[in-house]
Amino acid sequence: MSIEVTSLAKSFGSSVAVEDVSFEVPAGSLMALLGPSGGGKSTVLRMIAGLEVPDAGTVRIDGEDVTRLPARSRGIGFCFQHYAPFRHMTAWENVAFGLKIRHRPKAEIAARVAELLELVRLSGFADRYPSQLSGGQRQRMALARALAVEPRVLLLDEPFGALDAQVRKELRTWLRELHEKVAVTTVLVTHDQEEAMEVADQIAVIREGRLEQVGTPAECYDHPASEFVLTFLGPATRINGAWVRPHDLALSLEDRPGARRGTVERIVRLGFETRVEVVLDDGTDTWVQLAGRALDELALSLGARVYVSMEHARDFSAVASSPTV
Repeated sequence: MSIEVTSLAKSFGSSVAVEDVSFEVPAGSLMALLGPSGGGKSTVLRMIAGLEVPDAGTVRIDGEDVTRLPARSRGIGFCFQHYAPFRHMTAWENVAFGLKIRHRPKAEIAARVAELLELVRLSGFADRYPSQLSGGQRQRMALARALAVEPRVLLLDEPFGALDAQVRKELRTWLRELHEKVAVTTVLVTHDQEEAMEVADQIAVIREGRLEQVGTPAECYDHPASEFVLTFLGPATRINGAWVRPHDLALSLEDRPGARRGTVERIVRLGFETRVEVVLDDGTDTWVQLAGRALDELALSLGARVYVSMEHARDFSAVASSPTV
């Protein structure tokens, strides 16, 4: 089931939440709506779901215009960040709920719930109540509940937003594996760039209610349509008036052709990577991203005199200044 969004617009009073947003989600793919908080991502998702009525534009699912169709008639599975499980029901009962109210046969319900609990790795937790599950387990239960009724499309609104960083990483990997198994057309709202890059087939970058760019993670990262996409989707810094990726810059203790001299102002170790912030001699700030043992090999310290070179760095300035889609 494909999703086609055309010229969606939505205002709340005098506040414009979404303006002229268009994109298409191919059948069986996963698209991430990525952008800062308050940028309109969730409003777009709610209009796809039928929870908000657009002021203008259309929503089509598998070619059918569902713009004015009630949410219950769209065949959508929805999973929120705060999904409110039924606390008095076990995991099995939570997943079975949607099937029971649709009066499915008991044997069908039992088989479907067993299949889904195994799929989301909760087979051994069927009799536990939500309070007896971890945050990650509760989110997997919520996704199983959304999938139980075999929705035409699956909409996820910051499903991992309330979880800690390590659990988020684990669930990202799990979500990608789950999507490959069930292949239901999915739209994921997130403000986490790494999450979008890791799980999505395509990314729609949204800021202040407007669409900045649509493309694969690689296309958006390597060919950003605007300065915002460049700086939001990955690290970027400026040197010689050019926008570059800091991991493409070279740092040395000896002068090189075209290098800029500066002073190390700050060193931040981030596990395998290190951020070295440099004040160039002309007073401008830049930073270099080093990997592995490069910092130890340079034996850098605060106040050290260094040379920053963009010999092998790509200049994104022209790309970032081009018009958005």
